[in-house]
Amino acid sequence: MFPIRFVFILATIFTCCSVVNAKQQPNIILIFIDDLGWKDIGCYGNDFIDTPRIDALAKSGIRFTDFYAAGAVCSPTRCAVQSGQNQARLGITAHIPGHWRPFERVITPLTTMALPLQTVTVAEALQESGYSTGYVGKWHLGTGPQFQPEFQGYDFSAVINGPHLPGRYRVQGQATLQPKPGQYRTDFEADVAVDFIESKKGEPFFLMVSPFAVHIPLGAMSQKVNKYEDKSRETGSTLPHPVYAAMVEHCDDMVGRIVDAVKNSGIEENTMVVFTSDNGGLYRRYDYQEAADDNVTSMAPLKGEKGSLHEGGVRVPLIIKYPGMTIPGSISNEPTISYDFFPTFVDLAGGMLPKNQIIDGKTLLPLLKNPATVLDRDALHWHYPHFHHDRPASSIRERDWKLIEYIDGSGDLELYNLANDIGESKNLSRSKPGRTADLRRKLQAWRTEVLARMPIQNPHYSPERSHEWWSMRTGQRVPSETRKRFPPSEKDL
Repeated sequence: MFPIRFVFILATIFTCCSVVNAKQQPNIILIFIDDLGWKDIGCYGNDFIDTPRIDALAKSGIRFTDFYAAGAVCSPTRCAVQSGQNQARLGITAHIPGHWRPFERVITPLTTMALPLQTVTVAEALQESGYSTGYVGKWHLGTGPQFQPEFQGYDFSAVINGPHLPGRYRVQGQATLQPKPGQYRTDFEADVAVDFIESKKGEPFFLMVSPFAVHIPLGAMSQKVNKYEDKSRETGSTLPHPVYAAMVEHCDDMVGRIVDAVKNSGIEENTMVVFTSDNGGLYRRYDYQEAADDNVTSMAPLKGEKGSLHEGGVRVPLIIKYPGMTIPGSISNEPTISYDFFPTFVDLAGGMLPKNQIIDGKTLLPLLKNPATVLDRDALHWHYPHFHHDRPASSIRERDWKLIEYIDGSGDLELYNLANDIGESKNLSRSKPGRTADLRRKLQAWRTEVLARMPIQNPHYSPERSHEWWSMRTGQRVPSETRKRFPPSEKDL
């Protein structure tokens, strides 16, 4: 038998080790808003929408000015987050199932219809490090039951499809809440997220919260809508749409509830909270009715919107708070992207990246410690070979320079210096032919490396019918009243 004093020393050592281990494995919460634009919240320059809780998160952590969604629409970016890879490697380049314009100049590639099960997800990598994992909200990486989060590394998942409750609400894992009659979806998603956080007692966890908001159709609780209608009249502002503004504030309420739950659970000092979006903001929503064809928000001074590879379509907010590592109120201007989350979270957990899976991302921990850090990365790449809010294109950003190459048969090129022209107003491709050729060569080499799927010439090209949209779900032509608008509503395609 050990002497009492020796037993006490051993107990102290084990206790200290446990504390160190807990500190080495912080909880991780990723709040992943749908369609939230770069300029939609206060700390990024929006003075119309009230976002006090998100702004407070930025004041207590680090805010990124040059963070990008990996894709111009939802499914590609979600693929990048889960896999740590540029989605072009897996062929998830459009929102599932995508759009179809059968009489355009080129035939665009089909998107992969689900995240492949053999892909090692960030949740699976964190499970290997002893994490409990949870998913709440919109998934959009496969509709079949075999492709849901519980088969991709999530111990608990509450997947809610569609904007309204109860909708298609599918729960896997621990017993969870049910929506109350008439409850707003974002509020319910917050309920489930808080319940998950409060259920964890001492074990490290990873929770991804992906609300449907602020995706169309526009819908919010009346008291918030009334508030912004009044504000619009007082200020004479036409953008953002009052209902959209109310939806953003609902998301701010969700962030506040999650942050409060972390604090009330006594885990604030050992929890990383990450806030971002899946693609740029939507300028205009499209539907069958003329009255529904409303402007939604503006990304000015950024050019473009969701579905475009211009800055307005891919540059999004990123805020990270991790006490003890992030410097309160700090700002990073380093270009970063969605697939950086995978190695960041695994690095933070003290885990191992998958051996047989390419990881395109870079850990962001050096930036959290020192916002002036320059990452060891050559360039960022995007590949969106589809018609949506723009034409099929690929793009590359190499430090301050950005090239967009349209791959719709036109051969159009656009070159911008983002340091001098964040609004992409001056196309320098002709005045800088050497830079243009160099970036185009690098972009083409990257597409070859990742086996990016490319559009091909369409033998059935018809200029008279090139504007037609056909449904990927029904195989039928979208009604003419919708075809007059570009693009039609995603729910009809």
